[in-house]
Amino acid sequence: MAKLWRSLLRSGEARSSDPPLSMQSWADLLNYNGLAYGFGTVTTSADTEAISNDFRAYSEGLYKANGIVFACMTVRAHVFSEARFQYQRMKNGRPGDLFGTKELALLETPWPNGTTGELLSRAMQDVDLCGNHYVVREAGRLRRLRPDWVQIVLTAPPDQAVQSDVAGYVYYPGGIGNGQGKVYLPEELAHWSPIPDPDAQYRGMSWLTPVIRDIQSDKAATTHKANFFANAATPNLAVSFKETVTKEQFKDFMAAMDAAHSGVDNAYKTLYLGGGADVRVVGADLKQLDFRATQGAGEVRIAAAARVHPTLVGLSDSLSGSSLNAGNYSVARDWFGSGTMRPLWRSISAAYQTLVPAITGTRLWYDDRDIPALRADKKDLAEIQTTQSATITSLITAGFTPESAVAAVMAEDWALLVHSGLLSVQLTPPGESDEPVALPEPVTAPAEGN
Repeated sequence: MAKLWRSLLRSGEARSSDPPLSMQSWADLLNYNGLAYGFGTVTTSADTEAISNDFRAYSEGLYKANGIVFACMTVRAHVFSEARFQYQRMKNGRPGDLFGTKELALLETPWPNGTTGELLSRAMQDVDLCGNHYVVREAGRLRRLRPDWVQIVLTAPPDQAVQSDVAGYVYYPGGIGNGQGKVYLPEELAHWSPIPDPDAQYRGMSWLTPVIRDIQSDKAATTHKANFFANAATPNLAVSFKETVTKEQFKDFMAAMDAAHSGVDNAYKTLYLGGGADVRVVGADLKQLDFRATQGAGEVRIAAAARVHPTLVGLSDSLSGSSLNAGNYSVARDWFGSGTMRPLWRSISAAYQTLVPAITGTRLWYDDRDIPALRADKKDLAEIQTTQSATITSLITAGFTPESAVAAVMAEDWALLVHSGLLSVQLTPPGESDEPVALPEPVTAPAEGN
């Protein structure tokens, strides 16, 4: 605690010497080419860390204003929120079976009327928009902290000291620097940052940051398409007149032509010209521009940054050719589950470990067995179960107990096998005499007359 307060005092001294930003400076910071987002790192001193973008700018300018970003984030959140938290036993460093206890009620009902799904949806949204998610345990409930209002306080500036650890976290309702803020120790708060920011020690980074230009291009392409339809849905026209046409006549003709041919409702009308006017087509239509391929390439780049296969999002480039094959879709689904969702579940389980009581020999883990989006096809599932059944049967035949055989196959851990000491060819338990038993003499039939 003493280290935390010393760090806070140093942070306050640094804040007092920093020149305040004007309203115009903030406007320039959060707007570029019509798209609102922030550049740089919003920090107040060398021994603190805050998020590297403006949370509201990303939310308003990207998530709520771009359909591709919204679709990718929605797919990630919907699947991610389906998992459940469980304890997992650890034996000799190997994971075992999952089980639940009453201590997990805090994650099952994080706040009044809240659910695990809502908690995970908020976590994914925070991480997607700014790379960081903060949850604090208070009075028997969890409270999510808006990430751009949280500041990480370090024991020393990373560029000046060999050892720079997290001393605590300060939450400023309304924004960093607004009032004194509330202080939380590291053991009171869960900080999840699955993508580390290379420019910081402990701060995370949003996957949206590397594809800002692609999102801008996609927005520009959408605007181009809208303007194309708004301007008669035809290529641009260039109209020229003879030198004898006056400026007033030219303006009157331009106004009349715009009124008669601008807009979608006036598309493809016959154009009547007079007075020596000459019309030429300039530019190209959407087909000539190969508009679908142009915009589709940007959509795929955004989906790649989100680690979501285009087939799962339903992007244009994934709705034709071999992408629609059942086998390719299964591969895309398995790739998304194994390469995107499960690493995220593993990392958030480790981050949430501070929120629940620790049980010796266990760890906080996730249960994804009941998630339909990641479940294998019925045919694949039947083949898997057939193979598992054959393996269990072979183990039992070899003398292993049925319970341990099932547990070993389900956990994929052969160390769980327990041998019964019996083999299938043995007729008597070990230790008893295995000498052949003498059979009684055969009884012969009595002779006649006896």
